[in-house]
Amino acid sequence: MKHNSRTGAKVLAMQGLAWLRDVWRILLHRGPSQFQFWMIALLFGIFAGFAALLFRKGITAFQAWIYGAEDIHFLHSFAQDLPWYMLLVIPTVGGLVVGIILHNFTPDGRVRSVADVIEGAAMRNGRVEIRAGLGSAMASFLTLSTGGSAGREGPVVHLAGVISSWVSDRIKADGITGRDLLGCAVAAAVSASFNAPIAGALFALEVVLRHFAVHAFAPIAIASVAGTVINRLEYGDVTEFTLTTPGALQFYVELPAFLMLGLICGLVAVVLMRSIFWADRVGTDIQTALSIPRWLRPAVSGFLLGAIAIWFPHIIGVGYETTVLALTGGLVLSQAILFTVVKTAAVAITMGGRMGGGVFSPSLMIGAMTGLSFGLIATSVLPEVSGTHTLYAFAGMGAVAAAVLGAPISTTLIVFELTGDWQIGLAVMVSVSLSTALASRLVDRSFFLTQLERRNLHCAAGPQAYLLALLQVGGLMRPLGDPRCATPEDCAPLVDQGLMLRPDQSLEAVLPVFDRADVPFLPVVAPDDVPAPSDAEQQGRLLGVLYHVDALKAYNRALVATAAEEHS
Repeated sequence: MKHNSRTGAKVLAMQGLAWLRDVWRILLHRGPSQFQFWMIALLFGIFAGFAALLFRKGITAFQAWIYGAEDIHFLHSFAQDLPWYMLLVIPTVGGLVVGIILHNFTPDGRVRSVADVIEGAAMRNGRVEIRAGLGSAMASFLTLSTGGSAGREGPVVHLAGVISSWVSDRIKADGITGRDLLGCAVAAAVSASFNAPIAGALFALEVVLRHFAVHAFAPIAIASVAGTVINRLEYGDVTEFTLTTPGALQFYVELPAFLMLGLICGLVAVVLMRSIFWADRVGTDIQTALSIPRWLRPAVSGFLLGAIAIWFPHIIGVGYETTVLALTGGLVLSQAILFTVVKTAAVAITMGGRMGGGVFSPSLMIGAMTGLSFGLIATSVLPEVSGTHTLYAFAGMGAVAAAVLGAPISTTLIVFELTGDWQIGLAVMVSVSLSTALASRLVDRSFFLTQLERRNLHCAAGPQAYLLALLQVGGLMRPLGDPRCATPEDCAPLVDQGLMLRPDQSLEAVLPVFDRADVPFLPVVAPDDVPAPSDAEQQGRLLGVLYHVDALKAYNRALVATAAEEHS
């Protein structure tokens, strides 16, 4: 019997390996069919889920070892008993190591995060930078372990993108397949990190892919569920935050208060986002003025964080303990307001100092304290028509996070899944809708899209804006000698007027030139630093001609292809 069991197990293992080889061969040569792609999504969900789980557990173990915390959920209670110099030294040394890692793994010393995944989905056929991504994951791991005031969702999302990009490169996946694989990996990573399968799937669609195409929904949902299973095998079916006082609306007359809370949370979210951008700009100016090496910048930020943590250890890490205190009413009004201000400053220092981490968890903490502050005031002014003040903390948590992420749907659901309380959806939806609507008008839709806009990548405006940056003159021009191309003699007057293009220019820069010049074509010349063929040198380095109609046709084809993918 034992021999038969071993033989049966061996046969099953061989069949499994044969199936994996068939899947790989199909991916390489024919591309995945629908059912096969669902199976691939399941594998992606498992791999990305384990990556997110290991990342989380690694941070927990390393942080507990460094700070000596028996329970990482009560980190700041342990940290406040440490000698002051330890609180100063730990994040400073952590920042120094982070700076060295980023200096060696990235060309610009910048941590890769969710914004880069959005860019990869929109402009890089579902790919992100692999080497820089691995370096960023290590940097964020150390940042969160040594006291950086940030969250783990950004690094986890980008780490999932690294996994999908590696596979996409190996199988030479086209843009649609690459984006779908990226969405599967992101959904699984978010779900595994927060035990939130619904929100994980919607986060990948709403924030990363930025469409809800039917063809992408099934595999992303499968991957999200797989990631959640990985989480629950380790932690069980438990919520991230346990509420001791379930909330309920006292009466519908209370709803206007949640409208007002939504507007306040929208402003708080804008302050948080702009503080990070301001800190990044000021940090860059100081670094340039004082000639500080870029690898030293995170260490300076770590020192500042340590100085704050001496008096306010609540800023260390994700801030789970303080968030729970806010959700359960364990803070008084003055504490909630003070901690909100200090946490905002700490997040700005962490992110502006190029240390690493994400903004979702900090925005949950800041939102919970903002909501609690508002709730304490509102329930004291009108106690006869008010529910519990912790209900406002719950709504504020979702409202600030939704405004920062620019994702009202997935954030609303992830807040429900983090707490397990589905009875107060009306209050949360009202606050989230108002905060998102207000904040999106004061920044470029969200924190991530504003980051991209600051890099001159116009993803916030949609495909009609960023597709222009993907189409280059060199691939659209008619080369010199083509019978449909204008002659050098026809191009000479335009060259004399300075109306000429380079082959590396994008349509984003070229189409306005056509509009101003009002000409049917423009000559394309070789850049000064690029050797030109001898005949081109004799003809003023002329390489070819770009016709206005060719540029518009290429742009139209790109728009049609994008629309077809988003509505498939």
